[in-house]
Amino acid sequence: MADSLVIVESPAKAKTIGKYLGNKFIVKASMGHIRDLPKSQMGVEIKKNFEPKYITIRGKGNVLKELKDARKKVKKVYLAADPDREGEAIAWHLAHYLELGEDEACRVVFNEITKQAVKDAFKTPRKINQDLVNAQQARRILDRLVGYKISPLLWKKVKKGLSAGRVQSVAVKLIYDRENEIKAFVPEEYWTITASLKAGQSSFEAKFYQADGDKKELHNEAEVQAVLKAIEGQTFIVREVKEKERLRNPSPPFITSSMQQEAARKLNFRAAKTMSVAQQLYEGIDIGSEGTVGLITYMRTDSTRISPVAQEEAKEYITAKYGEAYYPETPRSYLKKTANAQDAHEAIRPSSVLREPEQIKEYLSRDQYRLYKLIWERFVASQMASAVMDTMTVDIVVGTTIFRAVGSKVKFPGFMKVYVEGTDDGGNTEEEKFLPPLKSGDKVKKERIEPKQHFTQPPPRYTEARLVRALEEMGIGRPSTYAPTLETIQKRGYVAIEDKKFVPTELGELVIEQMVEFFPEILDVEFTAQMEEELDHVEEGKEDWVKVLEQFYSSLEKRLEVAEEEMEKIEIQDEVSDEVCEKCGKHMVYKLGRFGKFLACSGFPDCRNTKPIVKDTGVTCPTCKEGKVVERRSKKGRVFYGCDQYPGCDFVSWDKPVSKACPSCSSLMVEKRSKSGVNLQCTACDYKEEAEEANQED
Repeated sequence: MADSLVIVESPAKAKTIGKYLGNKFIVKASMGHIRDLPKSQMGVEIKKNFEPKYITIRGKGNVLKELKDARKKVKKVYLAADPDREGEAIAWHLAHYLELGEDEACRVVFNEITKQAVKDAFKTPRKINQDLVNAQQARRILDRLVGYKISPLLWKKVKKGLSAGRVQSVAVKLIYDRENEIKAFVPEEYWTITASLKAGQSSFEAKFYQADGDKKELHNEAEVQAVLKAIEGQTFIVREVKEKERLRNPSPPFITSSMQQEAARKLNFRAAKTMSVAQQLYEGIDIGSEGTVGLITYMRTDSTRISPVAQEEAKEYITAKYGEAYYPETPRSYLKKTANAQDAHEAIRPSSVLREPEQIKEYLSRDQYRLYKLIWERFVASQMASAVMDTMTVDIVVGTTIFRAVGSKVKFPGFMKVYVEGTDDGGNTEEEKFLPPLKSGDKVKKERIEPKQHFTQPPPRYTEARLVRALEEMGIGRPSTYAPTLETIQKRGYVAIEDKKFVPTELGELVIEQMVEFFPEILDVEFTAQMEEELDHVEEGKEDWVKVLEQFYSSLEKRLEVAEEEMEKIEIQDEVSDEVCEKCGKHMVYKLGRFGKFLACSGFPDCRNTKPIVKDTGVTCPTCKEGKVVERRSKKGRVFYGCDQYPGCDFVSWDKPVSKACPSCSSLMVEKRSKSGVNLQCTACDYKEEAEEANQED
């Protein structure tokens, strides 16, 4: 008969842990938090040291009854929620509900769900860490103060239904500021001159580098023509060849933010999806003869630390699989103690490097396999020897003008045999550019000269990967907050996604403009980063959580008083459209909603007809052959394309259709955007071609 009860958050985790603990333990799942602040009111007694008023979460009655009944049958209770602030808070709430003593050693934590890690954790249970709980409570109350104090003011002065958030508002402000930078950007003209050259049978390219002994940029066509005139009829002669070796080191193993960024680049995963799939890998997957196993370590971490056991296992694997040359002389350490890093966990890595992705592929879903493979490859590569690159720089003189060619090749692949980090624009960070063998004095044949006009580009809009990196670099949020922050700002309708990039909606711009004027601290990056540091100090036991809240609220309270007096009521006037309501015959007006503008009947509330504003792409629907393909927005604000005869016709596409039919099979063609530009691709066959606007910034 079981004599101990173990409570975790999810059934999947319960199943994995139960397998390791045996029949003396009952393992149950709380299904996440059991108590929270009420939604209908602030739930914080500000004048009583910010005392929170927790209530049982609706729908948890059966779960709680099951836990209480199980509690009566055992002598000991262990709380094994995730090893972070949120997990500690879940354990604390459970301890209160089950009436466990404050000094009871009931808390067990493990960084990976493997047999050894779980058994070791149960040998050393500890008391609940109240500092961790207080840090979580302080964050929750901070966000509640901002949301429940500022939001009603926005309802009153701007528009009912608006809301404000602490970290989320900073994220929207970054997107808003970037959009203003793009609007204010004035492109500057510049030119390049590329020479296609040939040495023996090998062709290569060299670019204009300097003229008359000075490195210079070409700003206009007149300067280009001067260079072309100077080199006309001249011979291209190699003046100098520089060759050198350089080492390229592997990237560190994943932390939460770098995993989210790389999954966005290489797998096209949204941050929330990455964390959801990683949670599944962490909690356990049935992989056949081994049974249910946690495949990765805990996925909410900002530490690059690796345990000595994992490092030794990686060494043995690498030397056996690739040879001694592929392992560095000394084991790699990426641990850099920064102001923000908590180092509470290890980096994200496979629980055993011996579980190669291909060996367990059949047991994983497509998404699980792809993310596991990414984590496994990144970790293995992080422990491998550096790559050795041979680089070659060649200066070619033409009269008094110099063209330069740069090439590189991999001399020894090292870690690159397994993995190369991606970039925000697609592709990998290292590409080979071969140059033929050249030496000083060699004459090379000119094949053609290509001058090209360019214009400087504005800073790019934020992708999810770029925004996560920006938040991390600025010290905004922590590993557990990135994904929910990005989800929240989309759900509230403050930002939309176009071409996989964030753009602020009119609603978002309106809210940010009011917040900037009356609550500048909430949107100040340094202030928000400082608040994160203070929460870290609470977690470390260095600061009192109530004092942190008092300091924050005293400033907020003054701002609220000023805003109540001085914020003018904004009347959002409805703009009349040319559209006529098909139900009552009145003109429709433009309304501002969560995802931008939509059309509504001016006869509201007598007539409640609404419809989206659609943009005609000029393409006939390929499914029904009668409707037009129009641009629409999903419930999350993402742009897609569908037939205007919906629901009669269900044609949809995430890619923008074009009017040109496929020359190979006459099917629909769509735009595909990548680092190199815009391509047209057939939806039915493999045909693709470069679009006219290729190579433009998307």
